[in-house]
Amino acid sequence: MRMRKKSDLPQKTCEHCGLPFAWRKKWDKVWDEVKYCSDRCRSERKRSGTSQGVAGEGTA
Repeated sequence: MRMRKKSDLPQKTCEHCGLPFAWRKKWDKVWDEVKYCSDRCRSERKRSGTSQGVAGEGTA
C-alpha cells in the first residue's frame, strides 16, 4: 500500500459523539462496520441506551 497524507484518508462521523474520525490501518478489513471513533464512545453508547443513529455496535 502506498503512503497517503492523513488528510487524504477516508473519514466517518462517530454515531455517539458526532465528531469526524479518519481511517486507521487496524480498521482496514472492517472499515464498513466501524461506527465509533473510540472504545470510550462505543462503551458509552452501550451504557446510555439512547439511540442517535443506527442500532448496533462498531469496532474500534
